[in-house]
Amino acid sequence: MIQAKQELLDALGTVLQALSQDAVASGAIAAAPAAAFETPKQASHGDFACTAAMQLSKALRKNPRELAQTLIAQLQEQPAVQRWVDALEIAGPGFINLKLKPAARQAVIGEVLTAAERFGQQPAHPDSVLVEFVSANPTGPLHVGHARQAALGDSLCHLFSTQGWTVRREFYYNDAGVQIATLAHSTQARLKGLKPGDAGWPESAYNGDYIQDIAEAFLSKATVKADDREFTASGDINDLDSIRQFAVAYLRHEQDLDLQAFGLRFDNYFLESSLYTGGQVEDAVSRMMANGKTYEDGGALWLRSTDYGDDKDRVMRKSDGTYTYFVPDVAYHVNKFKRGFSKCINIQGTDHHGTIARVRGGLQATGVGIPQGFPDYVLHKMVTVMKGGEEVKISKRAGSYVTLRDLIDWTSRDAVRFFLISRKADTEFVFDVDLALKANDENPVFYVQYAHARICSVLRNWAEQGGDMAALGLADLSLLTAPTEYALMQKLADYPRMLTSAAEDLAPHDVAFYLRDLAGAFHSYYAAERFLVDDAALTRSRMALLTATRQVVRNALAVLGVSAPETMARDNQELQ
Repeated sequence: MIQAKQELLDALGTVLQALSQDAVASGAIAAAPAAAFETPKQASHGDFACTAAMQLSKALRKNPRELAQTLIAQLQEQPAVQRWVDALEIAGPGFINLKLKPAARQAVIGEVLTAAERFGQQPAHPDSVLVEFVSANPTGPLHVGHARQAALGDSLCHLFSTQGWTVRREFYYNDAGVQIATLAHSTQARLKGLKPGDAGWPESAYNGDYIQDIAEAFLSKATVKADDREFTASGDINDLDSIRQFAVAYLRHEQDLDLQAFGLRFDNYFLESSLYTGGQVEDAVSRMMANGKTYEDGGALWLRSTDYGDDKDRVMRKSDGTYTYFVPDVAYHVNKFKRGFSKCINIQGTDHHGTIARVRGGLQATGVGIPQGFPDYVLHKMVTVMKGGEEVKISKRAGSYVTLRDLIDWTSRDAVRFFLISRKADTEFVFDVDLALKANDENPVFYVQYAHARICSVLRNWAEQGGDMAALGLADLSLLTAPTEYALMQKLADYPRMLTSAAEDLAPHDVAFYLRDLAGAFHSYYAAERFLVDDAALTRSRMALLTATRQVVRNALAVLGVSAPETMARDNQELQ
């Protein structure tokens, strides 16, 4: 169907160019309408709808329905229409509905089998995209909010890869400041034998058991290595700087282990401190001042952020000489832009919503040529964890929140990834641990993976009966005419367009939605038809459809970073 659609769009474009020639020459319109199809609201109306007649009627001074009839007459002369279209009909004020021949729908099977893992992928894009996500300060384990960011960010990276972009994953964190000082003092208190609740325990200290683990490793003069650093402890409980550096390296290492368990890697770790030591914060502020975008009031330096849509001007430099937190963010994004990234995406919690206008305003105020609307943001809401019918709020390891490692240990990496991507980012999400462990259709990730395993089971049985996978390209696809087969083929054909739309909308949840629909179409097919029938030709055709379906399920799961198992247990019985 993909090839058919493209050929039909080309044919429509040819007809529209010819019909619009005089109108363009007279200046009535600047150019012929772009060839485009819409999906009819009701499947009975056809496979594609065209609104070109209504778009052109005013310029050509013709009744839309009359013009639609002219369009139909000229389209019927096009070879692609003759090859792929069964009927062209006028509806309403001038819609043209196209009903495809069965061969157009069936062709998608061959397209999937030929492209295999590249089905749905677009040609190389000339630009690169930088996706910054997780970006947790090294002050404790990664919590469920970071887990949602990890799922969102990594899926977006995979999505953009399918669209031909070169993708870079970046982790940004503050390696200095108040939180890091608190971490150092918390560890030092543990080294001195104090624990939460003791007299002398710092009020703002971190209380998790992981602080004791850091202290014990520090006393043993351990060496820890993270993806971006390595440090050996001095073992001196009075050496606060060594404690600080060791604690940061220790927790970065722990975070790396969490990310590895999640199946996630980063291409670069960016330190906030480098923006100061490299003079990039001062340079950004100087540029804003030189461009007249700042003013002083009450001993503070202010950004005229209301010039850029913010609800009020914002303090950049406080009266004590320190910068507010959005200023290094501006410098950081200038750095991203200067590294050549024309598109940058930040995955953050909704508590960062208020910073968007001031960061974007600050970037405009620097005058370095950054386009408006840079960077893009995907903001996510909270995750609530339920287990045993009750909300889980405390993790022994972290002391005050459920961690990413907790979720993986309680369920699986696949479940965590799929569940956390299965809702729009801007909606709150309840992670039900008990549901994630169910081996039935209530569990959405099981429901999708089971479709893949079921197909693998049927194909194994066919191969054991002498079926030849290498001969699937010779299958007579015209035999696939059952309603459930048409529905399944339509879902396969939807895959490339869904990927493109999901990437454009920064909506990786669309992939999870699609997978559930595709699995549903397969399960309906499985319930309605027998696959291994006496008719060898029909069996081979159905094996071709199943193989194509298996490939698309696998491709889409890969976008989410979820595995595609070939065998699964259901109701305590292994699928054979």
